[in-house]
Amino acid sequence: MEGENMYQPLADQMRPTTLDEVVGQEHILGKQGLLRRMIDSGHVPNMIFSGPSGTGKTTVASIIASQTKRTLHRLNATTASISDIRAILADVDTMLAPSGVLLYLDEIQYFNKKQQQSLLEFMENGKLTVIASTTENPYFYVYSAVLSRATVFEFKPVTATAAQKAVERAFRLWSDREGKTLNIQDGVEKHIAAACGGDVRKAINAVEFLLNASEEHEGKTLVALNDAKAVAQKSAMRYDRDGDEHYDIVSALQKSIRGSDPDAALHYLARLLEAGDLVSACRRMMVTACEDVGLAYPQIIPIVKACVDAANMIGLPEAAIPLGDAAILMATAPKSNAGVNGIYAAMADVRAGNSGPVPDHIRDAHYSGAKKLGRGLTYQYPHDFPHHYVKQQYLPDKLKSKVYYQFGDNKTEQAAKRYWEEIKKD
Repeated sequence: MEGENMYQPLADQMRPTTLDEVVGQEHILGKQGLLRRMIDSGHVPNMIFSGPSGTGKTTVASIIASQTKRTLHRLNATTASISDIRAILADVDTMLAPSGVLLYLDEIQYFNKKQQQSLLEFMENGKLTVIASTTENPYFYVYSAVLSRATVFEFKPVTATAAQKAVERAFRLWSDREGKTLNIQDGVEKHIAAACGGDVRKAINAVEFLLNASEEHEGKTLVALNDAKAVAQKSAMRYDRDGDEHYDIVSALQKSIRGSDPDAALHYLARLLEAGDLVSACRRMMVTACEDVGLAYPQIIPIVKACVDAANMIGLPEAAIPLGDAAILMATAPKSNAGVNGIYAAMADVRAGNSGPVPDHIRDAHYSGAKKLGRGLTYQYPHDFPHHYVKQQYLPDKLKSKVYYQFGDNKTEQAAKRYWEEIKKD
């Protein structure tokens, strides 16, 4: 008969039906979590769930529909249109949805501005509750009008400890379903939980694949650690070069070096390199050398440049060696942002129109007729004076007293400051 013995994936079979069965998300679903209290009250507003795949967004939406006795409709913004939502709304006033409708709109970032604006009329309809989800930062990808009418909840990657509970439950459920006894080697559950990268669905799928490929040994299904490592390899890498995670990791790398934490710097550098993103790693290392170490240790710039050149010449995986050296060197070096502050302050003035004509005495005078125009007549050549310095005005008249660069408090810049104070005091 059609439909008999229809296979149900393990992840679907063990999908939680109550909030207590959801692993992770204690910050919003714990006993005192705001989302938990909202759901328990029965008064569920329009919401946006943001967070990586496999963290429970769809599951929680299903539980909300069940607990509040709303009819659940699911749409994916990659294929859905506004007309699909209008068709769902037609159910609201029928016996098919006596308690109202909960619309779960997945991947809302794929709706364009016009579609998101059209969504507003449904969000303001009291009979229809909208829960939109996204794997991106909603404040970048969801328009402000939609955000203002929804409560945003962030779903975080599930910890390895929490994921392990789901993995252990998956093994038990499969054993009961198949009527087989398992012989699970030590470390299997822990490895799969750690390798899933916070994605519970991925962990359960790894369990199912592993079990289906396992062999019988002495009347038991043997689940070997080496097989688990083969199934789960690389799955911990949650990384999209065009997504938020990319920018978060790049930001964390620079801030770790700036904060003089070599261990954190190596960690985030490793995440970029394991994802094969050598270009972003090299670019960020050069920016950090100039911006955050800078004049406190100016030799750092050619050193890091040499490491970057070496990395690009030898390629991955060996490129990690010179870049690791550079990351440690920068993280443990003295820091100064005096240079970047100076150039940014000057650029801000230029953008604001605070400039003026170049003083006549330092204008180009290497052409006939320059003297007639008064160019370079009073310029004094610093190399003709003691210490190769002579006081004269270089900034435009409008800015002649402007100070952009402030010496940093590190040894190198303070030595330069003392040098010039001594020379300029007369």
